[in-house]
Amino acid sequence: MTKQTMASGTDANCVRKVVTVQAPPAVAWRVFTEKMGTWWPLATYKIGKANAVDAVIEPRVGGRWYERGDDGSTCDWGSVLLWEPTSRLVLSWDISADWEYDSTLKTEIEVRFIADGKDATRVELEHRHLDRYGARRDEMRTIFDSTGDWGRLLESFARTAAA
Repeated sequence: MTKQTMASGTDANCVRKVVTVQAPPAVAWRVFTEKMGTWWPLATYKIGKANAVDAVIEPRVGGRWYERGDDGSTCDWGSVLLWEPTSRLVLSWDISADWEYDSTLKTEIEVRFIADGKDATRVELEHRHLDRYGARRDEMRTIFDSTGDWGRLLESFARTAAA
């Protein structure tokens, strides 16, 4: 069982989501960073031409964040900006409003893993710098906040981490 809330805030340039994961921070971190392909809905949340079979975060600052196709191809999503196991991760999200990789976009996703009791973790996600989408900011904010929804992705992650 997971508990999800939306962190309140009025910043139109970011989306914040919070979920409580029924697993300690080290487990939550490992599932988020090493096993993304087990909880990310790759059949529909992908941008490459091939069928996506994994989502990979290379475990270091400067590492790539990408999807791997069933034909061995890769399609970048962004890069690792901050790597602080098992507490904090910052990734660039370089996917344009047209759902294509754009290395110049550089929106950011910060994920914090905070111990919540003995065997639970509060996971806080903030997707910021949405102003970098220009005239399409509001459209993208709606997608990240409710339509494509970081909240739904975090719920999937939380279920996998708790299993």
